[in-house]
Amino acid sequence: MLFCLAVVTVTSLSATGWADSLFIITGADDAAIILDPQQEEAPPDLSGKMLYVTNGSRGYDISLSEGTSVTVRHEGSAVTIQSRKETISSLLGRLHIYPSELEMIGVKLSEAGIELNVASDLTFYDYVTEEVSFPVRRVPNPQMKEGEEKIIQPGADGVRSSVYEVVWSNGAELSRQFVEELDTTAVEQVVEYGTAKPAPKPSQAATGDESLTEPGETGGGIAGISENADGSGVLTLKDGTVLNYSGVRTMTATAHPTGHGGVGTRTASGTAVHVGTVAVDKGVIPLGTRMYITTENGSVIYGLAVAEDTGVKGNKIDLYYDTYDECIQFGRRTCTVYILA
Repeated sequence: MLFCLAVVTVTSLSATGWADSLFIITGADDAAIILDPQQEEAPPDLSGKMLYVTNGSRGYDISLSEGTSVTVRHEGSAVTIQSRKETISSLLGRLHIYPSELEMIGVKLSEAGIELNVASDLTFYDYVTEEVSFPVRRVPNPQMKEGEEKIIQPGADGVRSSVYEVVWSNGAELSRQFVEELDTTAVEQVVEYGTAKPAPKPSQAATGDESLTEPGETGGGIAGISENADGSGVLTLKDGTVLNYSGVRTMTATAHPTGHGGVGTRTASGTAVHVGTVAVDKGVIPLGTRMYITTENGSVIYGLAVAEDTGVKGNKIDLYYDTYDECIQFGRRTCTVYILA
């Protein structure tokens, strides 16, 4: 274990002028250890990682083995020295480095030695084991009627090993961003969904007066727009469909597939997530609102959509696609959202 390079002991404030410094200890493929002197609970039991905490007054210090290579980074400069049989406070004192009240001490352990980073802002990778829900992969089936679904492989929840990028600032955790999944015991659920559309009624085929009824239909895109002075207007689509809208909004849209990044399979409205489902801030766009959505430059036509889900704030929407690749291609774009009357 890399943690055998150091021993943690609790010291009194009289022993060091800054014993209330917060330590963040990291090592390759290990969960980060936070030693916060302000915490009310007892110090953690770290004996399994060859780190030892004993009873004492408020604050921590870390004892170093003699001859350990220590690189110290502080205020843009770096120096590497060999430790004596001493604590980190003693070593920093030899370098005339005394952390301020807002500065923390990052302790990174590796086979090559120890790296100390004394700063008010610290970023590190945290390796954690956590329980996760099973992911869902949706597979189109052109032989199945549109609107039908079938589970062909049941999913199972499990445990995964994950990496997070964590930022601490002025003694508090500022952000924690998921980076990657190393492994998981969760079993993917595979769902087939139908894409076969019903044949148009003879009367529709004869008159050419089709209209959009299903979320995700595009009508071939916009052929013309007639706008009124009050912001309402009429969209004429390339297939001849005419849509009346009451207003237009320019919004930031992000694409998501079900079963990835925390996206489930049911909406806040209780419906199944599918193409044409949109997540909104219901204070901006009420649930149940019908929309016609295109990217601002018209390069992507998302088409007819319904506000059925929540989870975003402000002038943003989430668009759902069937596949992860479609979402990667779309990414995040500025969209024109026509609020249908």
